[in-house]
Amino acid sequence: MNYRHAFHAGNFADVVKHLILVRILEYLKRKPAAFRVLDTHAGIGLYDLAGDEAGRTGEWVDGIGRLMERGLSGPAAELAAPYLDAVRAQNPEGGLRFYPGSPLITRHLLREQDRLFALELHPDDAEKLRENFAGDYKVRATHLDGWAALGTHLPPKEKRGLVLIDPPFEQKGEFDRMVSGLVKAHQRWPGGIYAFWYPVKDPHEIAEFIDSLERTGISKVLRIELNIRPFTTPPRLHGTGMIVVNPPYALEEELKVLLPELARLLAEDGKGRVRMEWVAGE
Repeated sequence: MNYRHAFHAGNFADVVKHLILVRILEYLKRKPAAFRVLDTHAGIGLYDLAGDEAGRTGEWVDGIGRLMERGLSGPAAELAAPYLDAVRAQNPEGGLRFYPGSPLITRHLLREQDRLFALELHPDDAEKLRENFAGDYKVRATHLDGWAALGTHLPPKEKRGLVLIDPPFEQKGEFDRMVSGLVKAHQRWPGGIYAFWYPVKDPHEIAEFIDSLERTGISKVLRIELNIRPFTTPPRLHGTGMIVVNPPYALEEELKVLLPELARLLAEDGKGRVRMEWVAGE
């Protein structure tokens, strides 16, 4: 598996992942106290959908392209509005040429008192990330191993915030690293919100991942998945998943509104499957 951001920018998984990110950030903004976001696998921040990587796969057409063209309705549209505003902000001349990754979406939503710490291990991507945030005092973009930062950069001085963990799955063992990383981070900052993205590809591997999460004993763990196609053999990317630890109280109800709409919009046959359940907690 290789889900390096540049090749999949704006695809269906990005749409779901970034909508969840936005709803968490909107919740954090309800209180005046400052918060910090730690983005451990930030990528480069901004992606040219006509560029070599995204243009080679064209996955954005059935992701953000479909959402921008068709839109959502009613309450779902209201919940998605801050996310779409962040996308439009990178396309001031209209249309859809550039897609903001999680650090730029986060930056779009930060208030004066909030801060973003964006990390990227790939040296070329880290340099582009720094260039995209050059001179921005609210953002610290650093060439650093995001997994290591879970033990060295928590808790933040703000005491409120989110850790977004979105690895590229270039190496084996990423599910194990997510569990061990969560345990390490949660010990240092038990009150933080943690959001882990994972590909829905091998159901047996995901079942082992969920079992491992249950064994940690960490409470308030919400599992969110949206599948756009049936499982096949050999496996391919069937859907997208997120684990949210200490989710905002409003998140589950908001996703009950958003996810069915996204399932109809993004699924190959218009009949995507949604799964949302508590691994531990509620």
